[in-house]
Amino acid sequence: MSEKSNSNNNLKNKISKELRAKANDFLNNKAKANNLVDIIQHLENAIRSGDILTPALLTLEVVFTELLKRRDIVLSSTKKNDESETETKYRDWIKERYEETLSLMLNAIENCEKTQDSSQALVSSMKLLAAEGKYPIDNIEALHFPRKRLRSIIEKILCETRSQETVIQSFKEYSEYLDVVQYCWNILNVVVKKTGYKNETLALNCLHFINALPLSKSLQDSSKLLIPLSEKASGSELFDYSATRRHINRVWNNIMHWLQPDLPEVVHRQMLIVLLECILPHLEQPVLLTDFLMDSLDCGGAVSLLALQGVFTLIQKHNITYPNIYEKLYSMFEPEIFHTKYKARLFYLADIFLTSTHLPENLVAAFIKRLARLSLISPPQDAIIMMYFIGNLLLRHLGLKKLICATQADEVSKDPYIMEEREPTKSNAIDSSLWEVIALQKHSIPSVATAARFISQPLPKHEWDLSTVLEVKEDDIFDQEIAKKTKQYAMAFERPQTIHLPKNDKFQRHWSLI
Repeated sequence: MSEKSNSNNNLKNKISKELRAKANDFLNNKAKANNLVDIIQHLENAIRSGDILTPALLTLEVVFTELLKRRDIVLSSTKKNDESETETKYRDWIKERYEETLSLMLNAIENCEKTQDSSQALVSSMKLLAAEGKYPIDNIEALHFPRKRLRSIIEKILCETRSQETVIQSFKEYSEYLDVVQYCWNILNVVVKKTGYKNETLALNCLHFINALPLSKSLQDSSKLLIPLSEKASGSELFDYSATRRHINRVWNNIMHWLQPDLPEVVHRQMLIVLLECILPHLEQPVLLTDFLMDSLDCGGAVSLLALQGVFTLIQKHNITYPNIYEKLYSMFEPEIFHTKYKARLFYLADIFLTSTHLPENLVAAFIKRLARLSLISPPQDAIIMMYFIGNLLLRHLGLKKLICATQADEVSKDPYIMEEREPTKSNAIDSSLWEVIALQKHSIPSVATAARFISQPLPKHEWDLSTVLEVKEDDIFDQEIAKKTKQYAMAFERPQTIHLPKNDKFQRHWSLI
């Protein structure tokens, strides 16, 4: 640990001790109320100067949680008439300091330079929100969820000046609570419509936040709540999936209004990720996604891959038919695919799309040839995937075994396959051969050469399991190779019996040892 780091930790510990001591004195003695002012002032100065915030945030979190529990902020209706004017003023003063503290925490979420402090400000705000829900300020009789507090927090998370990914990561621990997720969607319905699309930063913050709010079946079954319901809870306090689903649909409809010709690719890509991982299962009319997904398929790169998964979901679960889907799938197999993080997803989806044994052989032959041609320039781990993929396609369409045996082309230049043809059925792949796979049998990496030897042996009865190789990386192949035990080869014809060279050795005739 560096000297600077030690110094920072020592300073942080010193500040924490001082603030805790002031907090304890205040909680034990109302006459020390100025201590609370000092702690709040310390937080305000730290935000302004960019100093360490965590000690002040944690101290104020503890102080106001205790005050809420002791009902020092709320004015109980049963004691209202008996309470002196001084005590009433004290309670009002405490409430003002509480609001001031929450305002500073919200400011820190949005503007603090250090993401660690911003995350702590979020956590402290949420803990005070939970405490206020259990010990309400306005009505001591019934528990309630502080929606206005949550909305203020969400509005600071969805800022347009900087990325809030780290803060959103901290918020994920609260997305495990059903009531938090429900009210977040309720609030987003209003906030997203109000803000609209202003810039890339705001859009990404919004999409990342939505992705942190998955309304899964397991979450609904768990009924885990941040703020327990009271016996007097009204119907509006109970979880209502149909109402939350309406909010999700409205939020997505508002996001779809962001689409424009100059929409940044990173926003477009994140929209598709959110759609697939969070929104799609809850859409009331998924057929309305058709145009969006088909347009996205034409964008190329990662956007096309993600759109392909959406198309597959609609075909599989909603019986929607897409024109020219195989032509679009064929066009995605380009060299650039090897450098995207979603390439495993493409191979997985393509394998499913090409599962049917009733596809035309000339169409499947085009996919086989394209995979074979790409395997010549692909990274080794991808070449192995494509060898297994080609083998599976040959097993599904035994008539294409002729590609293995075809010998019409004496030279590579005479291969009838047209790689540049965008229409797979017009690529002449059916008249070609798999010379590329034969060439890979000479690959320098043994695992690739071994995978390519399937073509020289009888095909197996069962398909290869692509899932075992989809996530294999180049480092994994390297580790496998160096872990293999190789045979020891003799380095001399005669085993030496002594440290001297044998008599009449040819080495002694032509060389002398100095």
